[in-house]
Amino acid sequence: MVMGSPVAANADTHYYPVAPGYALNVRSGPGTGYSIVRVLAEGSHVPIFCQTPSEYVTGPYGTTKIWDSIGVGEYVSDAYVKTGSDGYIAARCA
Repeated sequence: MVMGSPVAANADTHYYPVAPGYALNVRSGPGTGYSIVRVLAEGSHVPIFCQTPSEYVTGPYGTTKIWDSIGVGEYVSDAYVKTGSDGYIAARCA
């Protein structure tokens, strides 16, 4: 397995809350130009397996170019996930 690549969640996986009041688009790649693969319901929590820089997005947690990989082929903007940090909190995606 490649370090920083998305993997299945396990008992040690930490989940982060999506900003309250938002249904969040999950995209097939790190950017708004990628297709929406599903929509997370309000109140969802997501794992972050790795993170990658891409286009800037402004959301309730500021403006960032960090995109979070929450599963294989599933990305969300970090601007909508409460990680407690303005920077990277996981390995860079390979």
